[in-house]
Amino acid sequence: MANDVFLIGANDEHGQNPPTPGKRTPYITELNRQIYENIFNRAAKNKFIEACLRNSFSVYDVKPELSDISINERVRRINRQNLTLLVTFAYNAFTENFNNASGVEVFYSPNNRRATESRFLAENLYEKLLQGTAQTGRGVKTLDVGVLSSVNCPSSLVEAGFMTNRREAGLMINPLFQTEVGEECCAGVCDYLNVPFIPRDDLQNYPTIRQGSSNNFVFLLQFILNQLGYNLTVDGIFGSRTTDAVKQFQQQNSLTVDGIVGRNTWQSLLTLPPYPILRLNSRGNYVYFLQNLLESNFIQIGKIDGIFGQKTQNAVREFQQQNSLTVDGIVGINTWSKLAQT
Repeated sequence: MANDVFLIGANDEHGQNPPTPGKRTPYITELNRQIYENIFNRAAKNKFIEACLRNSFSVYDVKPELSDISINERVRRINRQNLTLLVTFAYNAFTENFNNASGVEVFYSPNNRRATESRFLAENLYEKLLQGTAQTGRGVKTLDVGVLSSVNCPSSLVEAGFMTNRREAGLMINPLFQTEVGEECCAGVCDYLNVPFIPRDDLQNYPTIRQGSSNNFVFLLQFILNQLGYNLTVDGIFGSRTTDAVKQFQQQNSLTVDGIVGRNTWQSLLTLPPYPILRLNSRGNYVYFLQNLLESNFIQIGKIDGIFGQKTQNAVREFQQQNSLTVDGIVGINTWSKLAQT
């Protein structure tokens, strides 16, 4: 059976700037700000969607908006789609101050009309999250909220960590952790549906695509490019606008500018290792990735823009000093290795 017969729902809790307390970290002095919960939720959801597209599933994004959407409206959207299942991404809180509460837990509702399947889905997600992340397991639990109890498909909600735990607050903006959560949830979905999981980090799994191609990997390409700021229609058709976006990405990342998405372009789009040596005046997606990793270690770098300027160099030096590395402001194998620890 082809995987595209399955329609997977992906949902992220809350909006970018919710006014209610409990949806953000305590104040982080080093960053001079708080981190809103949806920054993680949306990123993990998007990585889950990427994984689902790579695995040839059809995907429905319940809440593509940045702003919050009411639970009632999300339930209405979900129930109109005849989804195979739904996965919701969230992050926990415990009081309003930093404390030691930590770990991952997955919820389902015993009042869902397909409660047994929802529990089975939750158990599969939980098992994969424990295998793929370093998070402490807090169990599979029940919860009655609309996206679990009122939807007409099997449904689970993942609380990937606690924003009131300093280490896990950093994980909220760590692109490696965001990706891992999304990937493991897709692996759990594959187990639930009894289909093979295609892993992210093997470039042999990505076909060469170009203008005229039309498949799930074109959906994946367009979806990733849009997260990087390109304004494409995600329709799975590799047309002239997608070609122009690919060429622009290739130019910005010092790749051969041919509009063809082969091994090197896929590697840069996905920021897969081996990671390149980066230094002052480097540019591109790996620099953007680096800047996010530095911020997840509570080191301010200024604007996250994919440009290795003086502030990024200073942040690299600070990270190197904190981790007993050679303090040269150059991101080589040892600095990458330490940054990649989640």
